[in-house]
Amino acid sequence: MAAPSGGVNCEEFAEFQKFIFFTVLEARSPRSRSCQGWFLELLKVMRTIDDRIVHELNTTLPTASFAGKIDASQTCKQLYESLMEAHASRDRVIKNCIAQTSSVVKHLREEREKNLDDLTLLKQLRKEQTKLKWMQSELNVEEVVNDRSWKVFNERCRIHFKPPKKE
Repeated sequence: MAAPSGGVNCEEFAEFQKFIFFTVLEARSPRSRSCQGWFLELLKVMRTIDDRIVHELNTTLPTASFAGKIDASQTCKQLYESLMEAHASRDRVIKNCIAQTSSVVKHLREEREKNLDDLTLLKQLRKEQTKLKWMQSELNVEEVVNDRSWKVFNERCRIHFKPPKKE
């Protein structure tokens, strides 16, 4: 797919990200929304804004020679809002999947205590525990991705936009 000639603003990019997010969700059956195979695919789509932040800043923030033609403070504000929304959305998805998988692990543990000889149940429990650990590690990955994005954002936007204080 060719890049648009006029550049994409942050608002359009956020709308595109939402479109992709909900398209992926709708393509899955309601049963598969329980954090199965689509989890990695969804995170990859949701991290697009972070993966392309340098490009976004390079194409939307003006250099010194073009400073009068573009409102850099508005562009940085839009990017800030898009990043905040993307990070919060991913955090919710990951934590929701962790909660769902934790519930499954708890249920399987209870079943395992009732039937210690069931090897199939033990296998299922180990599989779910592994999945839970993997999802918990995604929180660490998320922290690294977010830190990188905020570092780049602050380097390029610090003179144009000051984010509101976190409460």
